[in-house]
This record gives sequence, C-alpha cells and structure tokens, in this order.
Amino acid sequence: GVLFTDESRFSLYRADGRQRVWRCVGEGFADVSVVDRVAHGGGGVMVWTGVCYGQCTQLHFIDGILNAQKYRDEILRPIVVPFIHDHHPMLQHDNARPHVARICTQFLEAENIPVLAWPAYSPDMSPIEHVWDALDRRIRQRVPVPANIQQLRTAIEEEWTNISQATINNLINS
Repeated sequence: GVLFTDESRFSLYRADGRQRVWRCVGEGFADVSVVDRVAHGGGGVMVWTGVCYGQCTQLHFIDGILNAQKYRDEILRPIVVPFIHDHHPMLQHDNARPHVARICTQFLEAENIPVLAWPAYSPDMSPIEHVWDALDRRIRQRVPVPANIQQLRTAIEEEWTNISQATINNLINS
C-alpha cells in the first residue's frame, strides 16, 4: 500500500476567465449573459489530503504559503504519521521543496516512515491528481457554484465526503 499525498489549489473561477454564451443574430446582451470580471481567479484555497487503496486521510486546508515547517507541523506530524502507523502504507509525496526539505526528511526518518522514491517532474503519475480533478469537477457542477471563499471551502468539504472510496480505488487502479 501507498499513501498518495498532495496539495491542490481550488479557485473560485476558472483560470482563463472565459464564459461562452450563444446568442442569436441581432440579439443584444441579456443581463443573464453578463458576468462581472474577476481578476486573478477571484481567490481560492489550498487543500492537502492523502489517498490509498481502501481509505483516505482527512482533508486539511492550508492557510498561507506551505513551507517545510508548516508541512511538518500541520500535516506530517498530526495526520501522516498516525495514519501510516495505523495502516502501514508507504508515503508518497512529490518533490516539492517543503516535502524534501531537510527538516521533513529527518522528521520522517526519525518516525520510521517509509517514503516512496518519486521521479522529478512527474506529478501526473500520481493517482491523487485524478482525485483532485474529480473533486474539482464535482465542485464546478454544483448549483449554484460557490461565489465566495467560505462557500468554496464548504463545497470542497462536502464534495470530498461525497466521493466514494470505490471511486478513489478505481482512480488508483487506473
């Protein structure tokens, strides 16, 4: 077993900011077709989680920038270490700087946490990327879509609990 972990950013609005509207020839702009422009995606939230075959970790919202100390103190120590000691998978995280910083690698060694070697520049190889995509699609399909950061956080939490373990297992198997 492998615990695939990663963080992902969810934005209120799509990155390209484009909304497509079909109008008939000669038809003017309807109020329903006009969308206020939002710079820089309108804000967003960073989320971390881990998935493995048969179970998942809790979802963790990351406030601010994720550095090595925050990664160790808010994610590895309280979430990853107990999960791995209870379920015995190897840890997989990518080669992001906070993940491979000395304080994190030394901490994981001291806790006897086995870490799966991971090739550089290969985030698409991890099944968690597909889990993030499935979560994002679920959030985008909500009616109404989240309109502020608190609604986005709530949507992420709700949709995360609605993704079945069978779906996650299937994504890992694929």
